[in-house]
Amino acid sequence: MKIPSISAAIIALSLGVAAAMPAAAQEMRLTGSGASFPFPLYSAWFKDFSKQTAGVTVDYQAKGSGAGIQDFINNTVDFAASDAAMTDEEIAKVKQGVILLPMTAGEIVLSYNLDGVKELKLPRDVYPEIFSGKITKWSDPKIATANPGVKLPDQNITVVARSDSSGTTFVFTGHLSAVSPEFKQAVGHGTTAQWPTSFVKAPKNDGVTATIKQTPGSIGYIEYTYAIATKQPMAVLQNKAGKYVAAGDAAGMAALASAEFPSKMLPGTDVPDLRVWVSDPAGEKAYPIATFTWMLFYKDQDDAKAKVLRDLVEYGLTKGQAMAPKMGYIPLPESVVARVKKAAALIQ
Repeated sequence: MKIPSISAAIIALSLGVAAAMPAAAQEMRLTGSGASFPFPLYSAWFKDFSKQTAGVTVDYQAKGSGAGIQDFINNTVDFAASDAAMTDEEIAKVKQGVILLPMTAGEIVLSYNLDGVKELKLPRDVYPEIFSGKITKWSDPKIATANPGVKLPDQNITVVARSDSSGTTFVFTGHLSAVSPEFKQAVGHGTTAQWPTSFVKAPKNDGVTATIKQTPGSIGYIEYTYAIATKQPMAVLQNKAGKYVAAGDAAGMAALASAEFPSKMLPGTDVPDLRVWVSDPAGEKAYPIATFTWMLFYKDQDDAKAKVLRDLVEYGLTKGQAMAPKMGYIPLPESVVARVKKAAALIQ
C-alpha cells in the first residue's frame, strides 16, 4: 500500500527539480514568423544561437511581414519580424506591450531577365512608370535613351510583384511614392498595393526571385541577398542626386547614413520609438532603396523566456552583425546598436 505514495513522492520530487532547473538547462523552443527580407541572415543567426545555447531552439518561418505581425498580435509566436515595423494601431492591439528593434538593414533591387543585357540603367522617372504599368515595352524610348549601345528587345515587360502582405512591398512602394506622386495616387504605399492587373504575383522574396528567373522579359523587386544568391542581374538605379548607383555595401551604408531616429516613445509607453525610414536618400553615393528591418518582442512576458530573448538580441548585435556583410546585408552603425541594446533591456 505504500508504493503509490512513494511513486507520488518521486513524481513530485522530479517536478520540483525540473522547476528549479535554470532556463538554459531546460528545453525551450522559441518560435517566430514574418519578414522574408532578412530570412537568410536570421536563419543563420538562429541556427548558430540554438547551437551555442544549451536547451534552446529558435525556429523562424518566413511568411511575410504582414502575416508575422498578425501572428504577433494573435499571440501565436514568441517574436516576429517586419520590414514595415508596426503601426500605432497594430501596437495598441498587443496588451503585453511591444519592443521594436531594428536588427539589420538591406537594399531592395530591381532584378530582371533580359537575354544578353548585362547592365541595365533605369532613370528616376522610368522605374516608377514601369511599376505603375505606364511603360510596358523594353524598347520604350525612355529606357533606350538611358542605355545607348544596349540591344533591348521589342518585348513586353512582365512585372512581378508580391502576392502577400509584405514589408518589402511597404519599403519599395514608399520609395516609389516619394519619387512619383503619380505612382502614389495610382498604386499606393503599403504592405499591399493596387498593382495593375497585368502584373504577375508571387509570394515572398524567394517566390518573386524564382518567377523572375523563370520568366524571360521580366522585372521585379527583391531583397539584394536573394539576387546575389541566385546570380540574378540587378538594374543600376538613378538616385535623388542624379547619379546611377548599383546596390552594394557602401551604397547601402550611404543611403542609411541620413537616417534620424525620432526622439520620442512609442504611443502610451516608456519604450523608445526606433521606427525610421529613408524613403529617398539624398547622398550622391547612396543607393536609392534601402531600409532597416525590425524584430518584434513582447515587453512583458515570462522571465526565463525574456532572458533568452535578450540573449538572442545581444547575439544579433554582436556575432550576428559580423555575418551581415558576407550575406549581403548592411551592418548596423554603432550608434544604432547602442539604441537597440538600451531598448532590448526592457524585454522583461
